[in-house]
Amino acid sequence: MHKGSCLCGAVTFEVAGDLSPPEACHCSMCRKLSGHFPAWSDVPKDRLTIHGTEALRWYRSSDKVRRGFCSICGAQLFFDALRQGWTSVGMGAVEGATGTQLHRHIYVADKGDYYDITDGLPQNAQ
Repeated sequence: MHKGSCLCGAVTFEVAGDLSPPEACHCSMCRKLSGHFPAWSDVPKDRLTIHGTEALRWYRSSDKVRRGFCSICGAQLFFDALRQGWTSVGMGAVEGATGTQLHRHIYVADKGDYYDITDGLPQNAQ
């Protein structure tokens, strides 16, 4: 079991079982929403429980995806693929040890020019 929350604690979540190896997304939308680039772990929807949904807001960033954030502190928490069986949780919101490690970078063609990716992990242009 993994637990996580937003900065103010109004929205909390639990993931039953292990977290999948996360990926860092460098797309322009993720960078604008987070202020840099986030790392996400895909979780089957039936293993994710969200509490504090009265403070949770969803931003529909495309016809396929919505992004969940706390309406009080603004923390970006979820990347929900609407027509898929998974929701990604933001690794920065997970409390304690995660038991996993970053496994790749995606959308690196959109990355900012102010940083380099030098960890040797696979990089997907899109």
